[in-house]
Amino acid sequence: MRSPRKVLLAGAATIAVVGALAGCSTSPDSSSSDDGRVQLRVATFPPGADAAAYEAFAAQEKQFESEHENIDIIGVEYEWKGPTFAVQLAGGSLPDVFTVPFTDTKTLLENGQLTDVTDAVKKLGYADKFNPVILDGVTSSDGKIYGFPRQAYAMGLHYNRDLFEAAGLDPDKPPTTWDEVRSYAKQISEKTGKAGFAQMAAGNTGGWQLTAATVARGGRTQTDETDGSATSTIDNDATKAALQFLHDLRWEDGSFGSKFDLDWGTINQEFAAGNIGMYVTGSDVYTALVRDFGLTPDVYGLGVVPTEGEDAGTLGGGDVAVVSPTIDDAKKDAAVAWIDWYYMQKLLDEDAAVADAKTLADSGQAVGTPLLPVLSRDLYEESLTWIEPYINVPREQMSSFIDNIWEQTPVGEPKKKTQEVYALLDSVVQTVLTQENADIDALLTKAQTDAQALLDQ
Repeated sequence: MRSPRKVLLAGAATIAVVGALAGCSTSPDSSSSDDGRVQLRVATFPPGADAAAYEAFAAQEKQFESEHENIDIIGVEYEWKGPTFAVQLAGGSLPDVFTVPFTDTKTLLENGQLTDVTDAVKKLGYADKFNPVILDGVTSSDGKIYGFPRQAYAMGLHYNRDLFEAAGLDPDKPPTTWDEVRSYAKQISEKTGKAGFAQMAAGNTGGWQLTAATVARGGRTQTDETDGSATSTIDNDATKAALQFLHDLRWEDGSFGSKFDLDWGTINQEFAAGNIGMYVTGSDVYTALVRDFGLTPDVYGLGVVPTEGEDAGTLGGGDVAVVSPTIDDAKKDAAVAWIDWYYMQKLLDEDAAVADAKTLADSGQAVGTPLLPVLSRDLYEESLTWIEPYINVPREQMSSFIDNIWEQTPVGEPKKKTQEVYALLDSVVQTVLTQENADIDALLTKAQTDAQALLDQ
């Protein structure tokens, strides 16, 4: 999931970057540049990324073009947002190469909205290196591949170490149960006046996080049937417990804070500003927190999401690099070359990994943010040894997550009508947070009926 954020860029560094990336966001959609090179519009960062991010991209663009003299890379600001993505896709306003969440790839490929890259993936020689569970998300029923899985994450519990200390809590010992999360949140709120815990509730993120909270308590919001259909199972004890938890934080403890319409961007803004003690989101968010929201690294902590119940797990996700279905063969070849160079080789090749890490580190970008492997765990852990001299994230402040995430069971997001169901669950979360006497049972009964109607379409 991704949502809007804005960070002011100012000064000479910004001017220099704008000059280096003059084509970003405004370049004409032409097939080739004046010198005959193939022009390829590629997704870069969302609006608000800092100057250093663009400096790093400019350096990587230069490296790529030195190795691919027939390709002219044009960086385009890009941000995936569930409610507006379909409009962008239909309107042809997306770059030639962009990324989409795992949750959307099946629907897009079934609708013919992604380019078949099967031959390219096989020719590159790493089709059999992907985690098969992850590769399944971009594979059609006839075995064709429609994208390159490039990054995965698990949900983590992100917390502010300064607020922990101010509340008399040990910043090296994040909570490990939901009861402890509630207790810590109340203590943070009472001692600091800040929100002890917050949760997203808008732009499809409310449903996303409610699903994550359900999985962490042993429930599921959707089950797949053998005939390819799906059944909504939103009305279950785990989802009820997750909503009751939010209700109690908000109405009994007063530790939730006063903002009930946060999405991915705004909750990150609030956290980076020191206004939230704890929240749950993907383990990969540290990079964006520092790059896009100005987080001070010293205040950051990361632990695993508490799990309870017989079938408890940790919701995971990630995104896929894909190629627009509207481009010609020359651009498709260029797109595959870019994806392989920019996204994939640093996962597979030591020299590429080191070059990427050095470029990022030299421009002050995060290197070493905890992820889940899209390839094998062994290869992922080996890659960390390749780039160790350049790792600059405070992994010691993330040790609770790094040391324990492998003990948790990964669970993928629901596969059918994912964003549509998330959207209708947004209102359930918001109702619980804004109406003290909200009938959780009735809300879930209706949500399950509405979700099933979507699944049956």
